[in-house]
Order: sequence, then C-alpha cells, then structure tokens
Amino acid sequence: MLYGFFRALFRGYFQVFHRWQVSGAENVPQNGAVIIAANHISNLDPPLVGSGCRRKVNFMAKAELFKIPVLGWLIRDFGAFPVRRGAGDRAALRTVFKLLDEGQVLGLFPEGTRSKSGEVEEGQSGAATFALRSGATVVPAAIIGPVKLFKPLRLVYGKPVDLSRFQGVKANKEIIAEATEEIMNAIETLIEEHRHR
Repeated sequence: MLYGFFRALFRGYFQVFHRWQVSGAENVPQNGAVIIAANHISNLDPPLVGSGCRRKVNFMAKAELFKIPVLGWLIRDFGAFPVRRGAGDRAALRTVFKLLDEGQVLGLFPEGTRSKSGEVEEGQSGAATFALRSGATVVPAAIIGPVKLFKPLRLVYGKPVDLSRFQGVKANKEIIAEATEEIMNAIETLIEEHRHR
C-alpha cells in the first residue's frame, strides 16, 4: 500500500508550492464511517483533502481516468474508485456503502463539479443520501484558495454537521434536500469564517 507515501509526497508539495495551512483535522472522528464534504475549486482538491486528514480518504473518480496507463493504478492506490458519470452507477454505489459499512472515510464534493467562480454552488444530493442511509458522520471541509503556485492555500475541517433531527425519519426527496442544505451551509460558513484569517 503506497497511500502513506503518496500522502507524504502531496503534503510536501502543498507545503512548498502552495504554502498550505491545515486546521481542524481533529474534527474528523478517528473511528467509524465518515463523509468529508468539501467545496470544489480545482483538480487538486482530492489529494488536498486526503493529505490533510489523518485517516485514509476514499474518493470517487471518473471511470475514464482508470484506463490511463500508470495513472489508473496510482489513483486506485491512493484510495480512488471509478464511477461512470451521467448514469446510475450501481457498482460505484455498492462501493460507497461497503466503505461506509466498514467504517471508512469517503471524500465527496457535493457540488458535483468544480466551481468556476470559486463560490460555493448548489449541492447535489449524494452526500446527504449516503449519510442518511449509512448513519455516517458528515464533516464539512473548506478549501480556501486560489489554488495557484506560491499563493497561500487553506484547508479547514469543520465540526460534524448535526443531522440528528433526520434520524428515524424516512429519507424522502424533501428530507434529503433539507440535509443537503445543512451540509452546504456548513461548508459556506467555514469558508466565510476563515477566508480573511
């Protein structure tokens, strides 16, 4: 398993070339299923979120990447698993719930795609759906850029989102929408609180 090696490599890269600062890593529970939900502003977001966490973080990645020689093997070893975008990928969903059932950490970007403006966009339902169906703890994370060479880059893990009011309630479309809003609000609040610090 090369995860530890890649994590150290990325940490060194972010330290030297992005002057990164990480805070709140202690907010990620050391045991049990966790979903880290972060805003999405660059292609470097997955290794960034993974490198700042003390636990291994698993990410979905578009299936096409796994067909590229060497890269496919590397990202798989770094905790990524394939998902076919634009279709209900049952294999990817099974992997998600298997990871959470095993008490592992899943990294997600609820916006679904990178924000061109850098502002938090509307969240998709995945993170809330996975959390409500698995009982996983949701930890919001804020990536505060820009992600440019030698520009300060901040990564903040927030306190878990309180979704207790949804426990024991059937997770219909309205409930999932409310939980999604709670998660996105937590991410936005983190960004606002730390943007000018």
